[in-house]
Amino acid sequence: MTEPIIVQKKPHVLELDAGSYYWCACGRSKNPPFCDGSHQGTGLEPIHFELSEPTKVWLCGCKHSARPPFCDGAHKRL
Repeated sequence: MTEPIIVQKKPHVLELDAGSYYWCACGRSKNPPFCDGSHQGTGLEPIHFELSEPTKVWLCGCKHSARPPFCDGAHKRL
């Protein structure tokens, strides 16, 4: 398995509508923090999550969170 690429050492803070999303776990997406299929062949898979209502989220940008896709502050230890 390939190590993920650190996109940024802070979370992506977004207001998202209710719906289904795929968070990029590999860091190779051209549309961070969302998956665009660039993980093919890396052994890493996107993380699916759903929101039942519009929600402000903090999505991990460093790819080292213990609670993916959400930020847990792991970027502060990198």
